Amino acid sequence: MNQLTIAMPKGRIFHEAVALLRTAGYRLPETFEESRKLIIDVPEEHLRFVLAKPMDVPTYVEQGVADVGVAGKDVMLEEKRDVHEMLDLKISACHLAVASLPDYQKGELHPKVASKYPNLAIQYFKEQGEQVEVIKLNGSIELAPIMGLANRIVDIVSTGQTLEENGLIELEKIQEITSRFIVNPASYRVKRAEIQRMIKQLQAVV
Repeated sequence: MNQLTIAMPKGRIFHEAVALLRTAGYRLPETFEESRKLIIDVPEEHLRFVLAKPMDVPTYVEQGVADVGVAGKDVMLEEKRDVHEMLDLKISACHLAVASLPDYQKGELHPKVASKYPNLAIQYFKEQGEQVEVIKLNGSIELAPIMGLANRIVDIVSTGQTLEENGLIELEKIQEITSRFIVNPASYRVKRAEIQRMIKQLQAVV
């Protein structure tokens, strides 16, 4: 049996994806989630896990360093990598939204929007017929309206608690987001049996 290398994002998606794999019948060590290693081998299942930043997972899969991966739909839409999106795992559900301070009023002369998803933000506002300047940030997006860097933000919203605690409100919902099982096209040809087995087992439990 060929070994499969799986690229996984650290954090919430990793924990939920590992739980899903266990439910699907994969025997993963009990201490698996506690490890701080970035590469974890599970030889009894012929699996190697590579832990990367969420935005980098599709890159690892596209480049063939990993055969398969788990990536948020937000990352897939933003990065537009050449990978096969095979299955909606229905984990880590959240949505992409526009938010601002409560006193924000549309109609400013030079609207600015901060986001770590510049491509998605540009596309969304273009579809709305609005021309905006998008400022790319890598984290703590909620700071932008508070500090006057931008009037609005485009970011992932899960429970809404982070927005609320920072005095922001959601203005518009852009898209529902879940995590997806993605596959490198070349790996899908070479390791088809192993990848299809994993997809079939995951399909049975999502």
